[in-house]
Amino acid sequence: MKLIKKIISGKDGSGSIALRPDTPEDLWHAYNLLQNSDCVRTTTLRKVVNTSATGSTTSSKVRTNLTIKVSKVDFDPDSLQVRISGPNVEESKFVKMGAFHTLTLELGRNFSIEKDCWDQIFLDRIEEACNPELGAEIAAIVMQPGLAHLCLVTGSITVTKARIDISIPKKRTGSSNHAKALKRFYEAIYQATLRHVDFNQIKCVLCASPGYVKDDFYKYMLEESVRRDDRPLMENKGKFVLCKASSGHKHALEEVFSDDSVMARMTETKIAKEIDALNRFMRLVILPL
Repeated sequence: MKLIKKIISGKDGSGSIALRPDTPEDLWHAYNLLQNSDCVRTTTLRKVVNTSATGSTTSSKVRTNLTIKVSKVDFDPDSLQVRISGPNVEESKFVKMGAFHTLTLELGRNFSIEKDCWDQIFLDRIEEACNPELGAEIAAIVMQPGLAHLCLVTGSITVTKARIDISIPKKRTGSSNHAKALKRFYEAIYQATLRHVDFNQIKCVLCASPGYVKDDFYKYMLEESVRRDDRPLMENKGKFVLCKASSGHKHALEEVFSDDSVMARMTETKIAKEIDALNRFMRLVILPL
């Protein structure tokens, strides 16, 4: 979610906030921000019928800005849309005052919400939506030779903070190009880890790869952190968990989180607790009556 504009009175907490949803998770946040009697403004398509002097009619769709007072809110996870219904509360060339209309919130389209009072719960949700990595307790690095993704994992979303893509030539007798390229690759991951992982907040760093790529990187990181005296990595090496993944693509994290031995190392993190709750719920659902 991107915060476009925020105008809130310090006296009574009234005001408006303009936002732009960029991910499906942002639309879920938007759905939970909306209440009856809020005013929402965004662009919409409206069918307009024009009558000529001869009595013939033509219809066309025009895009216009509308502000409605919320009376109903629905979230459609299949089409990734939030639909809001209510009466129009601002003058419009195409919609009469008081006429009911339905607005649709979609990815990439700005909208604004006006409330009589923005309480701290709503403001905290906006802060969470605009800065999802603030609640992250797990960092994950999935890698394969030449490709790596460094992600921060929260209870509801995975944020990619760095993508490392370096061409690794094949091993050739008498050539050191392969070893030099691997060193550049590991160095790029090393620097991304220092830059994006806050070890005061992160409780666990998952390093996953096929084969021995993760082991070679971990060895490189330990040696370099001692040589350079990088205290964050030296003091938090115990937070790194080496695990298997089929590739260095982001979707390989699904394999990591399905590994019971890995989840056992993350028992105190939010995502582990949510996965455990989901598993317990599914067991209850499938129990025979």
